[in-house]
Formats: sequence, C-alpha cells, structure tokens
Amino acid sequence: MPAANAPRASRRPRAARTAPPLGSLTQAAHRETAVCAHCGSERVTQLAMSLTDGTPVQFTSCHVCEERSWTSAAGPITVDGVLERSRKR
Repeated sequence: MPAANAPRASRRPRAARTAPPLGSLTQAAHRETAVCAHCGSERVTQLAMSLTDGTPVQFTSCHVCEERSWTSAAGPITVDGVLERSRKR
C-alpha cells in the first residue's frame, strides 16, 4: 500500500472539447429530439461521456422500457464492450 504522502501518478491530459449546449429535462422546447432505439419513446435521458480508455460515447437510458445503450462514432457498443473499455489497466 502506498504511503499517504506519496505523489500520485500523473494522468493523461484530456483533449479540449467544446461543450455541447445543455438540454432540459423539464422544458420540452429545450430538449434534443432523442428516441429509444428499442421502443421509440422520446422519454429518454442522454449523456455524453468518455470511457476509461478515452472512447467518447453517448449513453441513452429509456424511461419507458428501461433499455440502456452506448453509441460511439463507430456505432453501437455492447455492455460487454463498455465494460472492457472501462476496465482500469
């Protein structure tokens, strides 16, 4: 176990990204038009995030059917793929 005063290992610097405009959960006029790929509902929550390996993904969670999905620039990512990319090495 490292000493309490030991310096932390440096992290990789993050690439600067322009923040996308924020939507609204309560004001329909300010929401992006996202739909669930499984049931077609517009009652979804979408979050942009980066996985541990740096892959930028869009996470979508449906409030109707509870489907959850992750999509990268290359296309959909399975849960197993997300877990593999999120594993600390």
